[in-house]
Amino acid sequence: MRDEIFLVGRILFALVFLRFGIVHLAQTEGSAQYAAYKGVPRARTVVVATGAAMLVGGVAVVLGVWMDLAALGLAIYCVVAGVVMHNFWTVTDPQTRQAEMAQFFKNISIAGGALILLAVSENAPYTITDGLF
Repeated sequence: MRDEIFLVGRILFALVFLRFGIVHLAQTEGSAQYAAYKGVPRARTVVVATGAAMLVGGVAVVLGVWMDLAALGLAIYCVVAGVVMHNFWTVTDPQTRQAEMAQFFKNISIAGGALILLAVSENAPYTITDGLF
C-alpha cells in the first residue's frame, strides 16, 4: 500500500509541471509577453525551453525515469522561477505584492517537495530506471 501511495504522490506532484509545461508550449506568445514584462531576456526562447523542461521533468517523475535528475531539475527550476517571476520584494502595490508572495512561496515549497523526492528516489517503487546519482 505504501508503494501505491508514493506513486499517487508522484503523479500529483508532477501535475503542476505537466499542466504548465503544456501552457508554456500551447500559449507561447502570451507566456513570453508575461516573461518579457518580468524582465526575462529572450523570453520566447526561455518559455519554450522551460515548457519542454517542465513536461520532460513531469513525465520523468511520473514514470520513474531518472527521477533523481528530474526532481533536481524541477527543484532548480522552481527556485529560479520564483526569484525571477515572483519577486514580491520589488512590488509596491499591496495586493500585487501579496499575490506575488503567495506564488513565490508556492514555488519554493514545490522545490522543497522536489528535493524530498530526490532524497528518496533511490528506493522509489514503480520506476522504469534507476537514478543517475
